[in-house]
Amino acid sequence: MKILVVNAGSSTHKCALFENQEKVPIWMGFLDWKRGESKVLMRYSRGNDKPIVETLDIKIDVEVLKKLLETAGDLKDIQVIGHRVVHGGEKFTQPVLINDEVKEVIKDLSKLAPLHNPANLEGILEMEKIFPKLPQIAVFDTAFHCRIPEVASIYPIPYHYKNEGIKRYGFHGISHEYCMIRAMEMSPALKNPKIITCHLGNGASLAAIHNGHSVDTSMGFTPLEGLMMGTRCGSIDPGILIYLLRDKKLDLLALDKLLNYESGIKGISGNSDMRDVMSKIEAGDSQASLAFDMFIYRLNGNIAKMAAALQGLDILVFTAGIGENSRQVRLESCLALLYLGVRIDPKKNSQVEGDGEISTIDSKVRVLVIKTEEEFAIAEKCYTLMKVQH
Repeated sequence: MKILVVNAGSSTHKCALFENQEKVPIWMGFLDWKRGESKVLMRYSRGNDKPIVETLDIKIDVEVLKKLLETAGDLKDIQVIGHRVVHGGEKFTQPVLINDEVKEVIKDLSKLAPLHNPANLEGILEMEKIFPKLPQIAVFDTAFHCRIPEVASIYPIPYHYKNEGIKRYGFHGISHEYCMIRAMEMSPALKNPKIITCHLGNGASLAAIHNGHSVDTSMGFTPLEGLMMGTRCGSIDPGILIYLLRDKKLDLLALDKLLNYESGIKGISGNSDMRDVMSKIEAGDSQASLAFDMFIYRLNGNIAKMAAALQGLDILVFTAGIGENSRQVRLESCLALLYLGVRIDPKKNSQVEGDGEISTIDSKVRVLVIKTEEEFAIAEKCYTLMKVQH
């Protein structure tokens, strides 16, 4: 079975073709663009081949994706298309075959995930145009967190709002679940470990994991809660929002833009990319240093919260763009976690490539760096669902 996976985001589209449950894709493709620009960077690779880079000055629409797919080839044998969808609400706690009703729910939930669900739905509609007869499957980021206990998922506002769907949903679940499975594979001596996975990218979240499922997570009703992120503020005093609306006369659109697009690391340093922040720190920029220190401070505060939910910690995982690539973030975070029994080996931390352990021999907590494989995880879930359907 050939499975095409589409991970459509706000600034990138990732496509990968898998066969059955093989972890290494037949090929992978990337479309990267800057919002408001027509220039698209297309990268395509087959196995370990070097990527081909091409700049296309054409409109970002179905034709761009179609060109990428045609360049890759191997399309005639595709049997199913899998999509990452960020918010599934209370309705979707498992992968589902996409129909008109599913698309309507994904569209309706865009108000809770404005940076992601619209792009996810766009990817679905684009694939329908290219492959009108193929089944499509939605795999939801919220699904992994659906068993979080009420003590962690219900907000302390009037209870009837819980019955109206206002609760902690959590996100990045595809990544958190994959990293949990991989961490357990890398730690065979630990039986039923207590795991904290740190998905640190432009969007960032933590998950506390035990007995194979999430018991708490840092993101909440929307992906805005929790950690300080690239452009998102994370958790702040809700009274600030009332003040901005009432006294500063911000309207709802301006407030949404401020919290989702102009805050976080960008709001403090002027840049949302951690690599740019580190370069500015080297150049002596004090606001960049403050942004980095705030990011670490809030990261470690949330790790402590997750450890409290677990009543302990056996494995700490760093993943995603920052988690996999920023040895400075990993080092500074772990140095502040000595009280939890975390001991990091600076040499291992600076040399790790791909999946690996960076903790010392005497560390009470295994510290792992794991390359998240969201596209493979989606393909595997699609394979399983299609087998059940047939």
